[in-house]
Amino acid sequence: MAPYGTRAKSHAKGIIDLSIGTPVDSTPEFIQSALVDSSNSPGYPVTTGTAELRKAMRSWAEKVLGVTGDFDVLPTIGSKELVAWLPTLLESKTILYPKTAYPTYLVGSIIGKAESIAVDIDSANWPKSDLAWINSPSNPTGRVHSEAELKSVVEYSRRTGSVVVSDECYLSFPANEKVPISILKVAAGDNKNLLAVHSMSKRSNLAGYRAGLIVGDPELIKRILEIRKHAGMMVPLPVQRAMTAALGDEEHVQVQAKRYRARRNILRPALEAAGFKIDFTEAGLYIWCTRNESDWDSVSWLADRGILATPGNFYGEAGKNHIRVALTATDEQISEAAERIMKSL
Repeated sequence: MAPYGTRAKSHAKGIIDLSIGTPVDSTPEFIQSALVDSSNSPGYPVTTGTAELRKAMRSWAEKVLGVTGDFDVLPTIGSKELVAWLPTLLESKTILYPKTAYPTYLVGSIIGKAESIAVDIDSANWPKSDLAWINSPSNPTGRVHSEAELKSVVEYSRRTGSVVVSDECYLSFPANEKVPISILKVAAGDNKNLLAVHSMSKRSNLAGYRAGLIVGDPELIKRILEIRKHAGMMVPLPVQRAMTAALGDEEHVQVQAKRYRARRNILRPALEAAGFKIDFTEAGLYIWCTRNESDWDSVSWLADRGILATPGNFYGEAGKNHIRVALTATDEQISEAAERIMKSL
């Protein structure tokens, strides 16, 4: 990416970096205050979370995710940490992950010295595994699993006894009327061998806090908790206080979702005018698009206009003709990027 970054930086108006999905909007003030008010934190934090945080996580899971039945919750040091280390914590030897996917699923299997198998969305023909990842809404594609697809994955877990982990970090950001749902809602109270992974990074602009959580099968979470206690995988107490505040409010999440929808609606028409076909992009923070050319050619074309995007091959061979364009830039930068594209046509 470095040569393309250098080329984009040489643009007369500078680079607009749409290659990295890091939030740029401010952390809400009430969350910052909760962190600051808890900054005197001389003791070790509780790995399982404070009583207040556990109550907030459970309430949020029930109200927002629609979780029912017997389930447990656990805070994590962001979601990426959990994704990378979960195969090791569960001693998983065979891991399934989507063919076009966030690279950390594969990295986690490598860390755990496990066999990794890239699979299609349809779970009907998946082999038996110790752990199967799904990601809805998807990073990078923004694809949202249908309820039928989620039910099929749940049936796969029940048929094979495989653990299924649903990475749902972008659930709060639908692009249209196709609202994503959690696998735990589809499970309808039978959460055995099912986990859902969530992050506060995008939902509440807390990427710098490193705050996430898992929800699901209490027996699995008990196993994970015991190892995390001894491994020192503890969320700092000030961050736990901030998480408690953030999970108790959905208004700031809706405000952020509106920002991303507006940015998508500005940038998408410009990309389409330049000949890009938008695929999926039903939710999340990215536009997944193609001009039926090498992803590097598309990256190069945008770099000449001072815009940096990510080549699709970073997410697997299946993405080699696509690019991922992030919406995690300011309103002004997104408008400027669209203007540069349109002026060049």
